[in-house]
This record gives sequence, C-alpha cells and structure tokens, in this order.
Amino acid sequence: MVTGRGGLRGSPAFRTKMAAGWGLRRGLGRLLLGGPRGARGLGTARVLRQQQEFTSLEEKPQFPGASADFVDKLDFIQPNVISGIPIYRVMDRQGQIINPDEDPQLSQEQVLKFYKTMTLLNTMDRILYESQRQGRISFYMTNYGEEGTHVGSAAALDDADLVFGQYREAGVLMYRGYPLDLFMAQCYGNASDTGKGRQMPVHYGCRDRHFVTISSPLATQIPQAVGAAYAFKRDNASRAVICYFGEGAASEGDAHAGFNFAATLECPILFFCRNNGYAISTPTSEQYRGDGIAARGPGYGIMSIRVDGNDVFAVYNATREARRRAIAENQPFLIEAMTYRIGHHSTSDDSSAYRSVDEVNYWDKQDHPISRLRHHMVGRGWWDEEQEKSWRKKSRKRVMEAFEQAERKLKPSPQHLFSDVYCEMPSHLQKQQEALARHLRLYGEHYPLEHFEK
Repeated sequence: MVTGRGGLRGSPAFRTKMAAGWGLRRGLGRLLLGGPRGARGLGTARVLRQQQEFTSLEEKPQFPGASADFVDKLDFIQPNVISGIPIYRVMDRQGQIINPDEDPQLSQEQVLKFYKTMTLLNTMDRILYESQRQGRISFYMTNYGEEGTHVGSAAALDDADLVFGQYREAGVLMYRGYPLDLFMAQCYGNASDTGKGRQMPVHYGCRDRHFVTISSPLATQIPQAVGAAYAFKRDNASRAVICYFGEGAASEGDAHAGFNFAATLECPILFFCRNNGYAISTPTSEQYRGDGIAARGPGYGIMSIRVDGNDVFAVYNATREARRRAIAENQPFLIEAMTYRIGHHSTSDDSSAYRSVDEVNYWDKQDHPISRLRHHMVGRGWWDEEQEKSWRKKSRKRVMEAFEQAERKLKPSPQHLFSDVYCEMPSHLQKQQEALARHLRLYGEHYPLEHFEK
C-alpha cells in the first residue's frame, strides 16, 4: 500500500472510509458508557454499583497456569503445610490383617507363590553374592529386604504390561517365570545369555516377558517408560507400563521430565519408587528436604500413594488399583513403597562405612517382608516349620544346579562384539572384525580362547 500524500491516504475515498470508522467507534463508545452524552451519568452509576457488589478479593484469577484464589496477605507456603503423607498397610509386623475390608482375599496358592518367589530370590542373591566374592562373577546387587515390593507389584500386573526396571527388580522378572538358568547365564555372561555377554551382571531383559533390558545410568528408563505408555494410549492397547526407580533416581532430571510428560499427555503408567533409605551411601536426610517422593506427585498433577513396602499385600492392593485406574482413566499414578535396603548397594560398596550394624539388624530381624508374610501364612495354617525346612532345602538345590550349569558353559564367541547393532554391518566395523581375527591368529595363544565358543 502507498502511504504518502499522493497515495491512498490522500484520496477522498480513504478520508470517507476513515470518517465512517471513527463514527462507528464513537457510537460503540457511547453504547458501552451508557448511551449519548446526556445519559453518561447513568452508565457511570451502573459501573459503580458493580464495583460495590464485588470486592477485589472476590475476583477470580484468570491466569492460565494455576487454579487458585487471590489473597491480600503475604505468606510463603511452608514445606510442612500438611502432615506427613500416611503409609498404607494391610498387615502388621506379626502378619495380622489390620482391616478385614482391605484383605486382598488371595487364594492359598497365590500367597504361596508370593512366598516362594520371595524366598527363592533371597536364596539366589546369597549364592550369587558369594560367587562374586569368590571371583567367579564380576559384580552383583542383592535385593535383601525389598522382596515385597517386587512380588506385590508384579502380582498385580497383567502379563502383557510392560516393565521398565532400574537394577533391583529381579523379583519382578522371577515372578513372571524367568528361569534360574537365564538369571545365572546373564550374570556369568555365558553362551546361553540372551544378551550374548555384552551387559554387566544383573542387567536382565526379556522380550517374551515384557521386561525391558536394564541399563545402568540412573533414571534414563523413566522418560522411556512414559513414551511407551503414550504409545499404548494411542493404540488403545488396554496395557499399562510400570517404571521402577529408587528415591535417589528421583533426584535426576529425567524423573522431572517423565513425571511432567506423563501428566500432561495423560499416560497409563505406574511410577513405582522403592524408597529404601539410601542412594548408595547417601541417606534420605541428605537426598531431599520434602516429605519423600509421594509428596511430589500432586505438584505434577499425579495421583499418589505411600505404602508399606514390607507389606506385600499393601503393595499388591495399591498397584492393582493404580493399574486399573491408569488404564480406565488414562492417567499416571505414583506409588512410593517405603522399605529398607538390608544389603550393601552392590558388591562394590561397603555400607558399614555409613550405617551401623544395629540399624541393619533391626530391619533384618524385626521388619522383614519375608518373615511378615511367613507369620501370616503360619497364622492361617498354610505353612509350618517342616514345610519351611523342606522348601529352603529344595530352593537352594535348584539355585545351585543352575549355578553349576552356568559356570560350566562357554562364553559367547568374540564375533558377537560386532553383531546385533546394524542390519548391515558398516565398513568400519568390518575392518575392526578383520583386524581382531588377524590379531587372534597371530597371538591367540595369549588369550583363553578355549573358554569361548568358536
């Protein structure tokens, strides 16, 4: 458009158009103010009357970022604005049901499966821990004291639900039927290992059982799990995702990203936090200042609950209901299971450097999830001392057989160093593979190749 004096602005048509617009604006202004000049006082009175009817405190905020009311007093919200989030439980420490309405009414067969999975995991932990101490495997992480969080949550899921673990959820995989020989094969990195010996011990994975392979970096699984849950939602798959992590991992930025995306995208996911008291050597008193992890849920708009992680029935009830609602309502849930890590963080850790023996013994002897469930079973006449001795002997034999078999097997072929990454091997990897072959032909006698598959 030309805007100079000789252009459209100087033309009669332009001036006529502008005058018409000004007249329209004056008319609208009079209408909004109460009519023509003679009636302006009436319009002013109407505005004043509206101001008298609604005080400033009664005005509702229109900001899009929060739901709240205005206040006229300066006051910062205190971290302890509410008392501590309560801990839901079903059984007391003697295995007695506290509220009969909360009894999950599980069959004897189901409860026995709970107990046998928890004790079998405990036995496997003891043997593989000693195996590492003897130099037979390179690394191990036990699950002592946290068996109830594994089994209670796993039992509440559907077999098709997808599991993203951290590295202390072996019981979830065991409950789903993962065989002992594959646990052993992974820790030994032998030829039967589905990962072909390329992962460090305890980094399990199983596609058939919908258990995503574990990776070491903390909290990386959290946003990945949210992405999987979002895909389930888009596919109307009627499946949920459960993502396990510890209270230490909840301090990672990936946890924030995962929580926020899950809430805003309305994903059917269960965030399951095992709050076991320590992030390696860092106690919870140095890990956060708020009321644990469950208290963070409402800030993201996530339904949250805190449960007694040493009560397998409480874990089961909470996980089952959260899963049901996550799928029905397409929304995330946060479960914080309060428990205690009785063992060292890993075989690379000596926890006696940062906690007392008395502290560990209290949880091991006074509030262990296995002993609590055993008390319950004995009280119902489902278990006795003879059955306990027989099962302990039988379970140890099963673990030792798998252990001995894994130790005898050969390691995977070194050629697997180059496979399973690309559909077609690129030239640079082909050159490396050829270089390794030449090196082994010349210097093979210096390597224990007899322990590897050809």
